[in-house]
Amino acid sequence: MIDKIWNIKSKKIKEETIDEISKEHHIPRVISTILLNRGIESEDIAPYLRKSMADIINPMLMLDMDKAVERITNAIQNNEKIAVYGDYDVDGITSTALLYKFLLSLGADVEYYIPDRKGEGYGINIMAVNKLFKQGIKLMITVDCGITAIGEVEFAKLQGMDVIITDHHTCKDRLPTAAAAILNPKRPDCDYPFDALAGVGVAFKFILALAIKNRLKTTDVFNQYVDIATLGTIADVVPLLGENRVIVDKGLKILHNPKRIGIRAIMEVAGVLDKPLNASTIAFSIAPRLNAAGRLGSAATAVELLLTNDESRARELALLLDTENKERQQTERQIFDEALELIAKDPNFEKKKVIVLAQENWHQGVIGIVASRLCDMYYKPCILISHTNGVGKGSGRSIKGFNLFDALTHCEKQLIDFGGHAVAAGLNVNMSDIDSFIKEINKYADEVLTEQDMIPTVDIDCPLSERSVTLENAKLLSKLEPFGMNNEKPVFALAHAQVMNIAPVGADNKHLRLRIVKNNQTINCIGFGMGEFAEFIHQGDTVNIAFQMDINHYQGNETVQLILKDIKRK
Repeated sequence: MIDKIWNIKSKKIKEETIDEISKEHHIPRVISTILLNRGIESEDIAPYLRKSMADIINPMLMLDMDKAVERITNAIQNNEKIAVYGDYDVDGITSTALLYKFLLSLGADVEYYIPDRKGEGYGINIMAVNKLFKQGIKLMITVDCGITAIGEVEFAKLQGMDVIITDHHTCKDRLPTAAAAILNPKRPDCDYPFDALAGVGVAFKFILALAIKNRLKTTDVFNQYVDIATLGTIADVVPLLGENRVIVDKGLKILHNPKRIGIRAIMEVAGVLDKPLNASTIAFSIAPRLNAAGRLGSAATAVELLLTNDESRARELALLLDTENKERQQTERQIFDEALELIAKDPNFEKKKVIVLAQENWHQGVIGIVASRLCDMYYKPCILISHTNGVGKGSGRSIKGFNLFDALTHCEKQLIDFGGHAVAAGLNVNMSDIDSFIKEINKYADEVLTEQDMIPTVDIDCPLSERSVTLENAKLLSKLEPFGMNNEKPVFALAHAQVMNIAPVGADNKHLRLRIVKNNQTINCIGFGMGEFAEFIHQGDTVNIAFQMDINHYQGNETVQLILKDIKRK
């Protein structure tokens, strides 16, 4: 069990400032305190709270948007064949479905193509370009990929095929300038005010720009497609601030009663239809099932689910995705166990700041999930590599303070290629270079990571007294939703409480049930994945707890319940 560092965000905020903010925005002091502690300035609080369509940025401000709109318009007018080239994760699947469906509505001659994860890998590949060209495709539009595909885009152009790139991944020094247009808010030369859109967010802004060009009512187009955009935005774990916050807020409202037949079917199969819905429901119940298509089978299954208007077909596809998700879970458990065996056999494991594990024929669709679990478990950046015929394909996850994309850039001489973000990335490597890669990335980690960086932190918004742990305050926190990356559900700290009862619960005693008391107020807590704390903390102990406030619904009653994040014995 790792002793975590508590990072209490409470800044030296004057009481009168909190009172002013509360009065100006008609919000309780606890909400004002949280927002100010999170660095949200006074002028940004109103848009943060209102989550209004008025805060959706004009899509034409994105660099190359005018070129992209003009090229699509010409293609439709000239009846050119268009292909939407996607990716096999939820962001890519939703991007593909959204853009394909909208282009169809404009009368385009359009099809979609998603590469096979195992046979083709991520991004544009020459064989796919050649295949599409032979089918008569004159314009290829990438979604959620393409920003590093310099050679592939040049090849397409030589074949007489134009390429529009829509992507959101980090750019390298060179861009694929042979493209007819490059839409990516992370472009260093792009002045678009919000650079944290998911891939589906960029595709969404693209169809809004096309709506403007075609004199369609943008509000109607927004409302028609925002449910799909919401699924991809949540699944890709982008910051739920700015435009993402508006997209997800509006999308969740529509998804409470989904009109799209495929989405309704997958929600029903997942057991979440007609139940309270939030971003976590999408992330943990819907996204894994959509993702299962691209991980174990064909991502086209999930795209078809989002597009179908046939209820029986939607049910069939939803059940298929549910089955594939169960198979994915089984494969994940197997790889996780094998990864733990490799770690146990490594005598130098403790000395390494980055975990790099390689095994022949690990399932490429699952290694990213296992890398994430190991990253959380050991609090070290983790890369898992599946190799066949001397070539490895890897997927990595990282910790706070270690930019994985920068680390791979530093090691690019040892890699065939790579791409991604600060916290998640993919790579290809010759296995003959794997030892030098492991050595180089750990050397880099030794230079940039301090010992303190290797200790996980619990970010605490502010301390609370037991008097503030109320059902009313738990409900007030809904003003801050939707919760997600960079807008996490608030975490509070309560000091000097006494343990009345503590016990491990659930399968394999994995979870923890805790009852505490302070100043005669009894509070019930649950700690998911914290069962081991029962070995170290006992009845009568005095503890500090870090927690989130939640509402427990049982037999028609509502009570406040604390979701534990950490416990420290005093």
